[in-house]
Amino acid sequence: MFALPFFRQPKPTLAGQKVTLRPPVASDYAQWAALRRESQNFLSPWEPKWAADELDRGAWRQRMRRYREEMAQGSGIPFLIFEKSTGKLTGGITLGNIRHGVAQSGQIGYWMGVGHAGKGYMHEAVDLVVSFGFETLRLHRIEAACIPSNDRSIRVLEKAGFQREGLLRSYLRINGAWQDHLLYALIAGDGGSKQEQG
Repeated sequence: MFALPFFRQPKPTLAGQKVTLRPPVASDYAQWAALRRESQNFLSPWEPKWAADELDRGAWRQRMRRYREEMAQGSGIPFLIFEKSTGKLTGGITLGNIRHGVAQSGQIGYWMGVGHAGKGYMHEAVDLVVSFGFETLRLHRIEAACIPSNDRSIRVLEKAGFQREGLLRSYLRINGAWQDHLLYALIAGDGGSKQEQG
């Protein structure tokens, strides 16, 4: 798989007004596991069913290996989202399934800890990752998919300027059941987030 020169450079840090994004490192485990544990009921309706060892250190090490492989191949880059003022972990966002050649596209996925939702952190994180995808990685299209009943996620995407393109039937197995998803996309040159347009 083709890897952009970018992925051989030091890991990126993206900074906004409220949040800082950076790829996870091994020492993030305790803070990540604690936030995911306290947010499980909040997150489980929107995520694949958690494995029995989901929050174990061994599963974290496997996750880190997968992240390193994806970054080395140029197929994905994960970020943890930290509150800028305190350095506290609030969630995560990934730009994955990166394709080059005639596609020049990627997909974003994200999660926010239960105590941090509704504070504008995810909107800013999405804006930062979109800018990174278009400006640094030179992607042409960024997609996101969400369950139709996930009003929070729909608001985040639409506020960031994503346009709804259709319904993906029985698209992903979420919380143990195949779920329809709404497909959203943003094209380079669309004008960025509505916040920036205003």
